[in-house]
Amino acid sequence: MYPLECVPNLSEGRRPEVIARLAAAASSDAETRLLDVSSDPDHNRTVLTLAGTPEGLHRSLLALYETALAEIDLTRHDGVHPRVGAVDVTPFVPLGDTPMEVAVAAAERLGQAVAERFGLPVYLYERAARVPERRRLAVIRRGQLEGFPAKLADPAWAPDFGPARVHPTAGVTVIGARFFLIAFNAVLDTADPEIARTIARQVRESSGGLPAVRALGFFLARRGRAQVSMNLVDYRQTSILKALDRVRREAEALGARVVETELIGLVPEEAMLGVAREALQLPELSWGRVLERTLGAARQGFKPLAIEEKTDP
Repeated sequence: MYPLECVPNLSEGRRPEVIARLAAAASSDAETRLLDVSSDPDHNRTVLTLAGTPEGLHRSLLALYETALAEIDLTRHDGVHPRVGAVDVTPFVPLGDTPMEVAVAAAERLGQAVAERFGLPVYLYERAARVPERRRLAVIRRGQLEGFPAKLADPAWAPDFGPARVHPTAGVTVIGARFFLIAFNAVLDTADPEIARTIARQVRESSGGLPAVRALGFFLARRGRAQVSMNLVDYRQTSILKALDRVRREAEALGARVVETELIGLVPEEAMLGVAREALQLPELSWGRVLERTLGAARQGFKPLAIEEKTDP
């Protein structure tokens, strides 16, 4: 099993040929595996999901940064999603029994290398943050790229690595280590972005909503619909189903409804199992009750009951 996941977010979601080159660069090392590519033209953003060894990911990510700086010019970029860099954010996530310290070390090493090789200002966030006030990504990204020159005039906003100036075409980059994040969006039957923004305010933690939920409201021009875009930063505190139920209630109160939802990138299986437990009111549901899991374990010589202990919802 690979020890680390990495989920780089790139400010490009409209040019398939560029996205293909970015994905190829990100998976260029033999010790890195590309698991998923999720792109959205309205957000003008691509999320890659990688898994690999710390060494393999380091080499692949340097190749990704090199390709992104050659392909993405933020002076020509537009999209509804907030961004501060061509490679906007690069989080490392420990997998299995890997300690968080391994992800933090990978983030610090990449940050230093990116700053030295490409002249990019690098900010560390979440568990890798060196400045407590900059732990949350939303704080770093407030004001977006356009607001960064003014930020850098304040010594408190000196980057963790690299020059205290915005790169002319690639902006800045944010690198960190964190727990699993589920990017989950709800598309509404209205084109009114203010309805989506109102729902987002009611749902997100910072406005008194659900714990570990961050949310924004957008208008998706290509679909002609509004969207509530959510990051569930700890599904153990707020599940996908709880977030969706809250969005549905808030939408109905405003005369709207959810017509579809989206997952961006990959989701931990335990998060999906939790949804099934909640929806079915079946707290003892475990993977050991899933036919294919039991058959797979039996083929490998394991007893079905040993697949997984029962887990509280």
